[in-house]
Amino acid sequence: MAGPVPGVELRNPEHAVARVELWHYAGPLAAPFRPSWIPGFPQYENRCTLIRVITQGGVEGWSAGPAITRERQGLGYLIAPYLIGEDAVDIDGIQQRLREAGYLGWRNWWIEPAFWDIAGKIAGKPVCELLGGAPREVGVYASTGEVRTPEAALETAEARLADGYPAIKIRVHEDEERDLAQVTKVAQGMAGRIKVGVDANQAWRVSAIADAPLWDLDRAKRFADACADLGVGWIEEPLPMDDWDAQAALCAYSRVPISGGELHSAGYAELAMMVDRRCYDKFQPDAMFTGGIQQTMRLIDKVRAAGLSYTPHTWTNGVGFAVNLQIMAASGFADRELLEFPIDLPGWTPEGRDSMLTEPFLARDGKVAVPTAPGLGIDIDRGMLRRHGKRYFTMDRKRLIWFALRDRGIKASREIDAAKKARA
Repeated sequence: MAGPVPGVELRNPEHAVARVELWHYAGPLAAPFRPSWIPGFPQYENRCTLIRVITQGGVEGWSAGPAITRERQGLGYLIAPYLIGEDAVDIDGIQQRLREAGYLGWRNWWIEPAFWDIAGKIAGKPVCELLGGAPREVGVYASTGEVRTPEAALETAEARLADGYPAIKIRVHEDEERDLAQVTKVAQGMAGRIKVGVDANQAWRVSAIADAPLWDLDRAKRFADACADLGVGWIEEPLPMDDWDAQAALCAYSRVPISGGELHSAGYAELAMMVDRRCYDKFQPDAMFTGGIQQTMRLIDKVRAAGLSYTPHTWTNGVGFAVNLQIMAASGFADRELLEFPIDLPGWTPEGRDSMLTEPFLARDGKVAVPTAPGLGIDIDRGMLRRHGKRYFTMDRKRLIWFALRDRGIKASREIDAAKKARA
């Protein structure tokens, strides 16, 4: 989707970006969580970088990018000068500013949804309505995050079935024999009572702490054959994210749908090429990584035209879940695909995942309601933000002037300001 946001006036001085704030946030988890995608890494907090954008008229928008530590400490000085004074509801313009800020390799598409949050609040509509949809209940599947023993994985699947989930995704990330033992135990034990998907976490292999398996096409084919015989519903990211030839070959071979595409930060251009090559049967772009809301909606149109399917990755935090939930409600795929709902007890609970929000997203009978409030429909819990967060950057027009004077000097600052005014 490109062009003006429906029902929102462009070039209104009240919509100009007046202030940008950044926060470190580390929300505590109920118990240690050991993500399959980073072997050997116990996680005690859900960390993110929060951005707050405020317009000249006082409308604020929020978004959040997952973080390992304080790796974005200097981000504000890069992005805020690009954003101060811009029209907050000109999504085309914001996309271009973020593209420019990312030319050195630091892509921050997670920032873009904050501007959709603002646009929705100005229009008085939830983001899904701006995208052509409407608030609704969206079916979800329980997405686990830890590798378990076969017995523990089956027990978890039984528990999620009892909670009302129609499907569950388990994780495999060990040697071939143990991976197949877990899948076999769960698939045979559930006997079709719940749909089972499997995530191999091969797209972006991380072995910085402990070693991680590395699949090739032959192993992926053997796994796909075994999953087909067991009645598995889908296999997620069984090959490296940039091995497009192997992905296409596996999709053409497999009797089980292959899914992926969550972290392709080049955005629409790369994923569109992957659609053309039929690298996946189901595309799972997470808007927080893969180009923001605008590029994701454009990709959904291409996926639909190709006769493929869409259901996004959502394993980040409550803000990221809210963004992808709004997109799913407007995608046209919510009646035939389930949305990922990250939950892995006891460590990864909805309350811990969404602790920066006043209201966590909860699944009831396998469904999550899309908020009807304007924008993303979320409220940031200011008390939790004070207890577990720290604002580390603030910039407004006055601070930008002083920053430019210190960084560039008077002459260069005047030239830059004149050039920006002429562009505007």
